[in-house]
Amino acid sequence: MKKIHKLDDLTFDNRFVEQLPADSEVGNACRQVIGACYSHVKPTPVQDPKTIIVAREVADLLDLSDDVCISEEFTHIFAGNRLAKGMQPYAMCYGGHQFGQWAGQLGDGRAINLGEAVNTKNEHWALQLKGAGKTPYSRQSDGLAVLRSSVREFICSEAMYHLGVPTTRALSLVLTGEKVWRDMFYDGNGAYESGAIVCRVAPSFTRFGNFQIVSARGDVPLLKQLVDFTIRTDFPELGDPSEEVYLNWFSQVCLLTAQMVVHWQRVGFVHGVMNTDNMSIFGLTIDYGPYGWLEDFDLKWTPNTTDSELKRYCFGNQPKIAFWNLAQLANAIYPLIGNVNALQSTLNENYSQHFQQGWQSMMVEKLGLPDFQADTDDDLLSELTHLLQLTQTDMTLFYRQLAKVDFSVEFEALDFSLLDEAYYTPDSLNHQYKKIRLAWLEKYYSRLRDARVNEVDRISRMNAVNPLYVPRNYLLQNAIDDANKGHYEEIHQLLEVFRTPYQENSQWEKYSQKRPAWANEKAGCSMLSCSS
Repeated sequence: MKKIHKLDDLTFDNRFVEQLPADSEVGNACRQVIGACYSHVKPTPVQDPKTIIVAREVADLLDLSDDVCISEEFTHIFAGNRLAKGMQPYAMCYGGHQFGQWAGQLGDGRAINLGEAVNTKNEHWALQLKGAGKTPYSRQSDGLAVLRSSVREFICSEAMYHLGVPTTRALSLVLTGEKVWRDMFYDGNGAYESGAIVCRVAPSFTRFGNFQIVSARGDVPLLKQLVDFTIRTDFPELGDPSEEVYLNWFSQVCLLTAQMVVHWQRVGFVHGVMNTDNMSIFGLTIDYGPYGWLEDFDLKWTPNTTDSELKRYCFGNQPKIAFWNLAQLANAIYPLIGNVNALQSTLNENYSQHFQQGWQSMMVEKLGLPDFQADTDDDLLSELTHLLQLTQTDMTLFYRQLAKVDFSVEFEALDFSLLDEAYYTPDSLNHQYKKIRLAWLEKYYSRLRDARVNEVDRISRMNAVNPLYVPRNYLLQNAIDDANKGHYEEIHQLLEVFRTPYQENSQWEKYSQKRPAWANEKAGCSMLSCSS
């Protein structure tokens, strides 16, 4: 593979800005942008940028050599101080529903797209700086980001990729050398924090909200132009745009979204802000804000302080919120199709049914079973969900420890003490809980025997889909605390650990530990706000 040694040698085609209408005004002043899909805007230069880390796998996607990634040129370009040849920076215009309410125009308030690079495989990768300054969509914000949130975004983007979850990627994390004022919990106790910028990478950053805003404004010609562009550039296999192709495109978005949410439920990821403007048409996890990892298994848990009362975006609600969001996309594109029944049927068949089937298959894979059998597995799975909520059970460790139990022996000889590692208070497990657990384990044991599951195959199958290492909030907070003191080694270490999240490594034992007691109250280790 030919490597690029100068960023000016990157190839850009920038189809979005070349084929879609631009904001007639220029500059970063906040405003309503009508009749356009984006605004031309330049990143705000920073004083003293410093590259903290680069994800080598993402650099490889862009054909970037090692030497260019450690160059001064790289640092200044991905801090927003310079533009490489061919870059045409812009901010997207989109709207969205936030916590179920229409919010009107939102847009890239602190994200600036540098351009769309084409690699040697003819793959298109949009490059986007998050935290690069004000745009017309910043509203009352400064368009900046802080180190705290940027570390979380960088690490989780790459961790999700290695977990096998559809996601946007992260190329680099750069310090700006400037301070940014943030009120972390919106309680009046603000402070200056280190500024930082993440370069995000994706085939496209188009969201449901891109279509919603033009449809809400009744601009059907622009809606058609945007949908046609999206199909031709991002879904060319569907053919030339038509009413039938529009429906097929919506079907594809439903399928991709269902697959994404199945993966979220598999690994215990809780997005925290499933607004429609945070939903990718590619079914990619996008916008890593107050996300969290399900540690104590609780269907009602949300990591977002803003959502702590209503819990709209809690773990158990994610599948139905994705359905609701897709329904809003269907409403947005209705003017191009004009058939409510067709859109509703597509949503039911290509999201609801596909998610349900995907979830069932995923869950039996987590248990090491070869396939889903409704007559036995409906009860097996529902009873497991009930069991996990009866006491504080670490979801990640429960499945990994279950894989260690040797089910090849007689049931009476099974060593269930191996499961104790998954409980936050194992000494408090009462007789009633143990009775319910024993009944479920006996049912699981019988299911394995009936399916004649080979024990080696079971363990292999379980450990292939149940990760051992996930970006727990307390691990990220430790790295953030170090970074705030000028020590970045832990960020590099976490990226290395999360490159192989399913493979046990004795040297990384501390990264597989359940949440320690001190993390229950420490800021950043449990619930978070949207402040970044």
